[in-house]
Amino acid sequence: MIQKRRRSSRRKRTVLLPLILILVVLAIIGACVLFFLHMRNEKEKPSEILKTYLSSIESGDYEKMFELVDSGKVSKKDFIARNQNIYEGIGCSNVKVKITSEEKNQLSYTVTLTTLAGEITYDNTTKVKKDDNKGTILVWDDSMIFPELTATDKVRIYTDEAKRGQILDRNQNVLAGSGSAYSVGLVPGKMNEDSSGDLQTLSSLLGLSTEDIQSELSKDWVTDDAFVPLATISAADEKLQNQLLAIPGIKLSTVEVRSYPYGSATAHLVGYVSGITAEDLEKHPDAGYTSDSVIGKSGLEALYEKQLRGQNGYTILIEDEDGQQKSVLAYQNKTDGETLRLTIDITLQQSLYEQFQKDEGCSVAMNPYTGEVLALVSTPSYDTNRFILGLTTQEWDQLNNDEAQPLYNRFRQTFAPGSTLKPFTAAIGLAEGTLDPEKDYGYNGTSWQKDSSWGDYYVTTLQDYKPGTLQNALIYSDNIFFAKAALELGADRFTDGLDRFGFNQVVPFEIKMSQSQYDNDGSITEEIQLADSGYGQGQVLANPLHLAVMYTAFSNSGSMITPYLIYKDDPSAEVWIDQAISKEHSSLLTEDLKAVVNNPAGSGYAAHRTDMELAGKTGTAELKSEQGTTGQEIGWFSVFTTDPSASKPVLLTSMVESVEDKGGSTYVVKKDAAVLDSYFGS
Repeated sequence: MIQKRRRSSRRKRTVLLPLILILVVLAIIGACVLFFLHMRNEKEKPSEILKTYLSSIESGDYEKMFELVDSGKVSKKDFIARNQNIYEGIGCSNVKVKITSEEKNQLSYTVTLTTLAGEITYDNTTKVKKDDNKGTILVWDDSMIFPELTATDKVRIYTDEAKRGQILDRNQNVLAGSGSAYSVGLVPGKMNEDSSGDLQTLSSLLGLSTEDIQSELSKDWVTDDAFVPLATISAADEKLQNQLLAIPGIKLSTVEVRSYPYGSATAHLVGYVSGITAEDLEKHPDAGYTSDSVIGKSGLEALYEKQLRGQNGYTILIEDEDGQQKSVLAYQNKTDGETLRLTIDITLQQSLYEQFQKDEGCSVAMNPYTGEVLALVSTPSYDTNRFILGLTTQEWDQLNNDEAQPLYNRFRQTFAPGSTLKPFTAAIGLAEGTLDPEKDYGYNGTSWQKDSSWGDYYVTTLQDYKPGTLQNALIYSDNIFFAKAALELGADRFTDGLDRFGFNQVVPFEIKMSQSQYDNDGSITEEIQLADSGYGQGQVLANPLHLAVMYTAFSNSGSMITPYLIYKDDPSAEVWIDQAISKEHSSLLTEDLKAVVNNPAGSGYAAHRTDMELAGKTGTAELKSEQGTTGQEIGWFSVFTTDPSASKPVLLTSMVESVEDKGGSTYVVKKDAAVLDSYFGS
């Protein structure tokens, strides 16, 4: 028994010895730190200590600030909380100090700092003393923060929120502006004692889990009389409002929200705003955003965020313990956001959306003489107002997993242009002298290959016709004719010609568009690819806006017009590419494009009108996984009014994916014809 006790005693000593050693080491380290601080502070001048103290405000190192002062009876915890709440609350940055007087026991200095309300400058004095542990330190009280501040005072910041600017169409219809909604919340004291069933019903109506609702109700600040917000709902949804109000404890409070009156029709163009995130705050540290701000997340809301948001007004002041104002430290007037007026015609925008809303495609409408963009539509789309009210997880998943990709902005992308490229292949051939517009190039049939070196690959076309002239090739949209035209040009002249039409260039426009291309690697090296490229396939990809701008050459004697989106009171054309086509060849090709729409045999005849003259070109591009196979078809139609004195001149380019079972490009032509009926009739 004695032996066992002795062993036990040894084990205790064995355990205690390392603990004692650790404590001794920690004590030595602590002593060394204090000694280091003491020696450092002894050596440093008081003015340097003050500069270190004030520079620590920007870095948020309040613990370091505490080590440099004698805070009296104020604890470290309270010191840090007091300084942090004030400096971070006013958005303090760019702290600068100028020492004006340095005496043995006192420093006089001037501080300048930047806040949300602008710059604050003040003169101050601080006493200096020796401390046995810290060495030379500053004597701190609340007046070190601001000279007039006492321990019982509070620094307040009041915000006068700037009104976000509206986005308007050309006729000043509101596309984005202020609206109202209902904040749905619970008042705990008015809920049923057994609220489990009510919470289940509420969960179902709002798309929230009961756990999320309980979590909000359990927060520290919640009292029986408090309004605990849970979700925001549309002010127009009366059915949902009545269902919610039937639940005991539910209260609806009117709130102002960003509103998009045309919803899905303008979603990809206008975009939406959302509550700011921590990442957003990191990206814009000095822009005046707070955790309660909203920020543009997509579309024009994001592109013109700086102009639309404006600047909040702020007042920073000191209040005494009774809430009475002692002094104003800084004041900044609010500046409301700018109003953004667009060239968009919402009537045309809506009409295009309604025609194509179930299709995967996009449309661009322009005034071909001024460059004003009248419509930019991508379909299918989504309701931007749902983002403002707050999407449920289920709604977000549905949008992201939808095979039709409603979140995908198609008018910014590139697609195979098909036969809409043929007029430009012709223009290059005419310019290079390899194509004669009057020549009959003979009968081609509906299937052709250059020679046996192409193996089993043939260029095919849908219609047989005679004579084989340029105009007929455009009317009947003959692939073989333009494959031959590209081969006659050769790859270098063909691609140089496309470069002159703006391929591989950024279209000068407010919204960045993907660049059109004729090859994935920048040059065409294979003969079959060159032949396919002549009629808009191969690896040719065109952006819809760029393609529309190319067609403006037929309205402007061969020059391509710069597109623009911000409204001008006195619109005038600005040339992007001068004489992309010669005046003579532009006139000749325009006559051919008139025939495409007005000749009963023309591929665009479904858009023919008796009240005005139109010209245009259809296009069907087949997406093949490899040569000789079949695949998805993309349908196009570019159409424009030919009379410059028309009351509503317009150029319209539309694209629809997967038209192989819908009638090909004729499907697009008919829908554009319906849009033009509505547009000219309004």
